[in-house]
Amino acid sequence: MTFIAAFISLFITTFAETADTIVLAGIDIVSSVKMSDDTDKQPYSVTTIGRADIENRHINSIKELTAIAPNFYQPDYGSRMTSSIYVRGFGSRIDQPVVGMNIDQLPVMNKNNYDFELFDIDKVQIIRGAQSTLFGRNTSGGTINITTLSPLNFQGKRLSVEYGNENSIRIKAAHYEAASRRFGWSVGTYYNHSDGFFTNSCTGDKCDGGDNAAVRARFQWLPADRWSIDNTFTVGYTDEGGWGYRLYNGTSGTLQPIAYNEECYYRRFNLSDGLVVKRFFDDFTISSATGYQYTDDEMHLDNDFLADDYFTMEQAQREHSITQEFVIKSRDDKAFRWTGGLFAFYKHLQMEAPVHFREVGIRELIAKRLPSWFTIDENAFDITDDFKIPTYGVAAYLQGGYTVGAFDIEAGLRVDYENSSMDYYSHSLVHYSVPGKVHEPLPTTFKGTEKVDALELLPGLSITYRHSKGNIYASVRKGFKAGGFNTQIFSDILQTKMIRNMQGTGDDTDASATKYKPEESFNYEVGGNLSLLDGRLSLAASLFYIDCTDQQLTIHPTAGTGRIMSNAGESRSYGCELAARYDIGRFTINATYGYTNAKFEKFTNEGISYKGKQLPYAPRETASLNVAYKIPVARSIANHLILNIGWNGIGRIYWNEANTLSQSFYGLWQASLSWEKGHFGASLWGKNLLDEKYNTFYFRSIGNDFFAEGKPLQAGVSFHINL
Repeated sequence: MTFIAAFISLFITTFAETADTIVLAGIDIVSSVKMSDDTDKQPYSVTTIGRADIENRHINSIKELTAIAPNFYQPDYGSRMTSSIYVRGFGSRIDQPVVGMNIDQLPVMNKNNYDFELFDIDKVQIIRGAQSTLFGRNTSGGTINITTLSPLNFQGKRLSVEYGNENSIRIKAAHYEAASRRFGWSVGTYYNHSDGFFTNSCTGDKCDGGDNAAVRARFQWLPADRWSIDNTFTVGYTDEGGWGYRLYNGTSGTLQPIAYNEECYYRRFNLSDGLVVKRFFDDFTISSATGYQYTDDEMHLDNDFLADDYFTMEQAQREHSITQEFVIKSRDDKAFRWTGGLFAFYKHLQMEAPVHFREVGIRELIAKRLPSWFTIDENAFDITDDFKIPTYGVAAYLQGGYTVGAFDIEAGLRVDYENSSMDYYSHSLVHYSVPGKVHEPLPTTFKGTEKVDALELLPGLSITYRHSKGNIYASVRKGFKAGGFNTQIFSDILQTKMIRNMQGTGDDTDASATKYKPEESFNYEVGGNLSLLDGRLSLAASLFYIDCTDQQLTIHPTAGTGRIMSNAGESRSYGCELAARYDIGRFTINATYGYTNAKFEKFTNEGISYKGKQLPYAPRETASLNVAYKIPVARSIANHLILNIGWNGIGRIYWNEANTLSQSFYGLWQASLSWEKGHFGASLWGKNLLDEKYNTFYFRSIGNDFFAEGKPLQAGVSFHINL
């Protein structure tokens, strides 16, 4: 962190001035400089959930905010690596996400890290609609802003222990201390374990159990009036199974038991450090946010998900990323307001992705494409794929707003440049026999470099009418999802080269098809917020229309085992979002509804046009209802006794571009009863209380269809101490 220390020294030297020109209470060390905390008055759709609701409703991950934020869907399938998110009809199963994530004002650069424990989180904001002007790449669907608990806002010790069915254990402990009103620090940790919910009938063991743990340390320092320094360090580890995929029988319309013969697992070590320095002036604030992230993860799959020995796949990644952002922002209470910034990042990914072919896979996937007199001598062989992918990007942005009477006009532009290259080396060695030749070696290699870059202009414009009861807004924003490379298809490419070499037909294969361009979209939205009945009733509504070009779509080659991302489509999506909160007596009622109609305008695959078909994997509707009731009870028994009853509805979800397979609308019930007395508390909770059966994912592999089933009923008890 030598560079960071040097920067702080330079920052202080450059901007230092006499102390006591601003009161200490005027410094907001936690809030983002980019965006106002007063989200109800902003020209975008946002759902905010605070610490009390997160803990009382036992929300442990972003996945559990599905449907609570309208048109927001993060399915729970596979493992913590598969962190796909869908918003307003758009999303991505692999590679680049449509939603960005920021934790304590630092961007998360690898979506493999999106799925983590919501441990001591102060609040989560899910902002929907393109946010690319301020946040750049991969925020065409919105951004998730997460704020952890601040040691300057909370002091004490927190300990919680939870136990649920399937031997699910969750332990959290943390200490928060303010040594003075200018310096606070905290350290916390958690550990989770579960035996798993799904049994692999081939082995007789649960396939989705595992452990994960993390430690977070944070310090916040106000070295002088008008200065703040905030540093958060996190290290985490995950070791889990997953991928409880069931073979689908299309003739009978039934799902077969989970049955695959090879172990599947996902392991991840991640480390991050973020430093945010702010300097407050009378009319503006300057901030610097410096981040470092390291991810080392490994996935192992029985890639055919059958009891037969076809093939397995591994993927080991090591990624370093560095981000630096400078932001200067004027005060919000001026008639003319502005925000400007510079952002740069660099990340380096090294990946090994070997595919291990076994006896059945060699016979069915390779040998059948060869003449009958051609014999592969091995019963097993490997195709090894090695990649180095460095990526860097720079951006500059400026957003300004002006108030005229009751109207706020806001316009912004971001210039974003990104460059990525891929060094690839695929290789394999098999031996073959033909008439006249026995056990001949056949080495096959595929080596080279590909590059992709993009320059994006990302404008945004909004008009807001303010009223004492709320606001009405209209906006248009451009978003983009970064381009990249199809590393998953290299095994197929090498198989093709190998077969052509065996046949002696020659080969002119190149890797140009492994590249894909950025996806672009324009987002049009009108909406508003109302506060009625002295603030007891809050209403929010929006209408949106999205026009997407160069859409990145996952395509499975007819004869292959892999998948590729291709700029194969154009789509449009329109819909509405509604949210309401009502406080009446001892009741608090939260309700949301989202509707999305997302269809292909242009998409042809294998000669079939899917124009007019619904986009797969994203739900057409989401809905949620949660009622919290403060049960009247004597103070000698409890300080608080709160009953939460909730319901989330999701569907219909189409699983393929032809819209021939789908998941109908389903609802999940959850409830909790929370008791608190003094420093102690306890809770009984349950999720999917009616044990609803539903599917969360579908995919096709080597001619077979598979589904992932949602988790069954979960229930447990938790105890906590706050000192």
